[in-house]
Amino acid sequence: MQLHREMFAAAQSGTGLAIQLCYYRGFGEFQHSPWLTSANELLAHMEAVTCLGGATQIARLLKHYLNAATPATPVRGLVFIGDAVEESHSQLLNLAAQCRVRNQPLFLFQEGTNTEVAALFEQMAQLSGGVYARFDHNSAHRLKELLGAVARYAQGGRIALTSSGREGDKLLLDQLPKKPSP
Repeated sequence: MQLHREMFAAAQSGTGLAIQLCYYRGFGEFQHSPWLTSANELLAHMEAVTCLGGATQIARLLKHYLNAATPATPVRGLVFIGDAVEESHSQLLNLAAQCRVRNQPLFLFQEGTNTEVAALFEQMAQLSGGVYARFDHNSAHRLKELLGAVARYAQGGRIALTSSGREGDKLLLDQLPKKPSP
């Protein structure tokens, strides 16, 4: 949780970025926080979450993401960190394509080395106009950089990533579509 607070604080760094913490657990439970603008608020919500076994609910998360954006509150990216997929791949790919149409990219970070999950996350990221990256608990610094890059992208698009020279910004630029999404 301390790492998440540090990542959020680094990503936020005066940008006015708001984050909504979403999680699923158990058999059909899906929760989301209000929009949070401080690392301490995020940490308080994270500390209240407990783990409970159950199947993944990535489709439910993607539907929430698609419905969260309004003209008054644009949502410019979803960061998902996961290690398993137990849902219909075709449904998830369809939802990822819908994200592309709405210009709401997916930034998918995989824990572990499951090749089936990697292939699906890569396809989803590509379809949505987003980015896929693999990481493990030993690469917390890399994840921090990537989340900071996602925050900069959410604030200023591709152009915000072009001048920094940061490793995370370069990774995103290498995978983001060269032309704006339809």
